[in-house]
Amino acid sequence: MVAELDSGPGNVTATANGRIIMSQHQFYQPQYSVVEYRDHSLVPFPNREWSATDSTAAVKLDSVLGIRSDPNGIVWMLDNGMRSGVTPKLVGWNTKTDKLQRLIYLPTPAAPKDAFVNDFALDTAHNHAFISDPAGGNNAGLIVVNLYTGAARRVLEGHVSVLPENVDLVIDNVPIQVKTAAGDLVRPHIGVNPITEDLNNEWVYFGPMHGLSLYRIKAADLIDETLTAQELAGRVQRYSDKPISDGISIDKNNNIYLGDLANNAIGVISADRRYRQLAQCPRLSWVDSFSFGPEGRLYAVVNRLHRSATLNGGDAQSKPPYYLLQVKALAAGSPGP
Repeated sequence: MVAELDSGPGNVTATANGRIIMSQHQFYQPQYSVVEYRDHSLVPFPNREWSATDSTAAVKLDSVLGIRSDPNGIVWMLDNGMRSGVTPKLVGWNTKTDKLQRLIYLPTPAAPKDAFVNDFALDTAHNHAFISDPAGGNNAGLIVVNLYTGAARRVLEGHVSVLPENVDLVIDNVPIQVKTAAGDLVRPHIGVNPITEDLNNEWVYFGPMHGLSLYRIKAADLIDETLTAQELAGRVQRYSDKPISDGISIDKNNNIYLGDLANNAIGVISADRRYRQLAQCPRLSWVDSFSFGPEGRLYAVVNRLHRSATLNGGDAQSKPPYYLLQVKALAAGSPGP
């Protein structure tokens, strides 16, 4: 246990020099979308007013979930914009210069009107980001972003690898339910969410949150704009079984770490493509995200999202403390992913 938190975290990342940055989950309506865990407390990140380099208008962080850092000290924040209904964007903040490094908007058609850009993998070899977007379900897809040019393309939309399966998430004998505008309770099935890339920048691993399969595709294929949609789909491989899960991360031996949501557990898919649990505890209540830090430290966050009003049929039962954890990894990883 690294810290008990008063507010529900979203995702976590750690920089190469050990700074721990977390998004604050939008389901809990936080004051600050991104914070840094420092000196046993949470402080806003970035910690001062900042503006886009090409505009006089201040760039506001609205609803950040996905967050990753790269070897150059850039913390990348994926803002889905859903709280204010603004265009999603990918924001890169340089922690060495304390300045805005990059701002990339994700307009239609890369991100449709019902987009819910959630998590992403950073590819420093190809200088791309690969974003998971469960969107409305049937139109789930990946978004490929060229970090040089800012160009964004939507790929694999509607492919089996990104679509939710017909499986319900039940935690502690209570199903996840969403209350519709008409007052009905429905059990949501969410498409592609977990996504990561191996440390050689060769394979991108991803799958639907509500799904029992993990898939992979070569990063070189995702960035190859000459491939047709059919050709790209043919490059996708089913990799392994997995439980219903949220964020994932990977180590140098290609062990993939994830939260086993239905079982209040942390699990791993080893390089032999077999899944097993590493730890199970009532306090591991919706393990949302993982990130390696320096010296092989693997961080994770617990946010009890299933007890939030959004996923508990309108009944807000999620209460602090939430957790920042350190997990004993099977091998070292790279800080940030």
